[in-house]
Amino acid sequence: MTQQALTSDRIRNLAIIAHVDHGKTTLVDELLKQAGSFRDNQVVEERAMDSLDQERERGITIKAKNTSVLWNDNVVNIVDTPGHADFGGEVERVMNMVDGVMLVVDAYEGPQAQTRFVLKKALAAGLPPIVFVNKVDRPNAQPTEVHEQVLELFLDLDANEDQFNAPFLYGSAKDGFAGLDPEEPGTDMIPLFETIMASVPAPQVDPGESFKLLVSNIDWSDYVGRIAIGKILSGTIKIGDPVWRLRKDASPQRAKISKIFEYSALSTSEAEAAVAGNIVGLSGFEEVDIGETIAAEEESEPVPFVEIDPPTVMMSFSVNNGPFAGQDGNRVTSREIRERLIREARTNISIKFEESDKAGEFKVSARGAMQVAVVVEDMRREGYEVLVSRPTVIKKRIDEQWQEPFETLYLEVPEAAVGGCMQALANRKGQIENMSSKNDRAHIEATIPTRGVIGFEFELLNLTSGEGIMSHLFKEYRPDTGDIRTRRTGTLVSMEKGESMTYALRNIETRGKLFIGAGDKVYEGMIVGENPRTEDLPVNPTKAKHVTNHRAAGSDRTEALTPPIQFSLERAIEYIAPDELVEATPENIRLRKRILDSNERRKAVKRAAEPQA
Repeated sequence: MTQQALTSDRIRNLAIIAHVDHGKTTLVDELLKQAGSFRDNQVVEERAMDSLDQERERGITIKAKNTSVLWNDNVVNIVDTPGHADFGGEVERVMNMVDGVMLVVDAYEGPQAQTRFVLKKALAAGLPPIVFVNKVDRPNAQPTEVHEQVLELFLDLDANEDQFNAPFLYGSAKDGFAGLDPEEPGTDMIPLFETIMASVPAPQVDPGESFKLLVSNIDWSDYVGRIAIGKILSGTIKIGDPVWRLRKDASPQRAKISKIFEYSALSTSEAEAAVAGNIVGLSGFEEVDIGETIAAEEESEPVPFVEIDPPTVMMSFSVNNGPFAGQDGNRVTSREIRERLIREARTNISIKFEESDKAGEFKVSARGAMQVAVVVEDMRREGYEVLVSRPTVIKKRIDEQWQEPFETLYLEVPEAAVGGCMQALANRKGQIENMSSKNDRAHIEATIPTRGVIGFEFELLNLTSGEGIMSHLFKEYRPDTGDIRTRRTGTLVSMEKGESMTYALRNIETRGKLFIGAGDKVYEGMIVGENPRTEDLPVNPTKAKHVTNHRAAGSDRTEALTPPIQFSLERAIEYIAPDELVEATPENIRLRKRILDSNERRKAVKRAAEPQA
């Protein structure tokens, strides 16, 4: 369909929202396929919308992305949103671009914590919902019960009457069918397309107004630079048109449109012009930021941008000053790290960046450890070396006292593990609000300080033998709850620089659990293992066995060591103590002390213990 033939009444703008792993990305793939977006012989990867490497590896959506489906001469713009709470900022900002939402719910699990979070944002924005109960062909699926649970959730979240009477469809994204009756699932996705056209309103546009667009996303092209993505609220735009950037707390800035991008299937295409109601990308700006308004007239009123929930944790990023700095990466200076973090903060609105008072150190605020781990992992793959601290919560002074963020924590665990989980929550200052049991699994709802959530997921996996599921979302600020100890062990710290030896490691592993294997490079101050006691223990992993007349030095190499504990980046960030750092390079993830020299560390501990004058 040409842009000239397209009118706003034939456009539908829809966000797909759901809890992690409830199938929304698979659903988008199927809608694209059944709308004829792919050639018959085209090979399309599963979860094609998850285009980032980390999205494929982690099995989650990280960045909100938009595509377009052409169905019966209608254009359905679909925004695929993340389901993990750490990436909630991605969800909040795309609410400006859409006129309706599709809630995808698993027919067995029902609505989960992140379902609640995203749906609350959509309902508060006044968006009409469509509910797609997915995986009805799954064993033990209970679509009728899930229908009732979603209605209860609507009531709980203060849905208005129209939102409460949302249409429900039942089907399987994986197998490509949807229907209005759970007993008659249908054979294709046509009922879903028909429901979208009937239930999601066409975008509201003012035909008499001049061009205006709210920037809800930023893309980058090596050819045209920054691309502003958003929904055209009024007017039309052509290549070559002059426009104004209406900025917050700054004077308007003139620009000229050099390219217009439309989104279809899994690619972008260039257009000569675009009409009100459509979601497009515009280039021609030296600088442009999320939340700005692009308008044809300098005097136009900027469109208000939705306020997003603030970040709750902060971490420091600093230059790698370890003995092996620069051996893996080629981007190691503070200037390069600073520029990369500024670039991240401009396209990721839930991340905040600020300079530290220490040279070569920067403070990054975010929603959670996973969000920061994704950024650090991207940096590693781009050739950066960086030191990252443990997350600390962002406290606020409210009513003359310091208050800290609290989260609502949802757990689903085997009933046999409930006792251990309750004890772990108590240790982290969590308070049980609700508890129920179904199918030999317990559902626990608790209120817990954000500090208590950090590192809890890995403790939960140990307590439940890998069967525990958790999710959490920001609740409110409350008075500080005092000290929380989330790690009850010390570390084994290397005294020497060199290569680790089997002989030395076999002696060290009698003291605790190893994080390194034989032949790994180590340095003074590097953490090589865990001490079951609370204090840190200095060890020498480079010590070699002396050669004697009776036995060669290598004769015991065949004796096996216990496999070392391998840390993911996220696990490492949550594991370390306040006096420790994670050294992330393209080739290695190492844990180390902030102060590498053991004598200096002792002096620092002594100074901290002395009473302040």
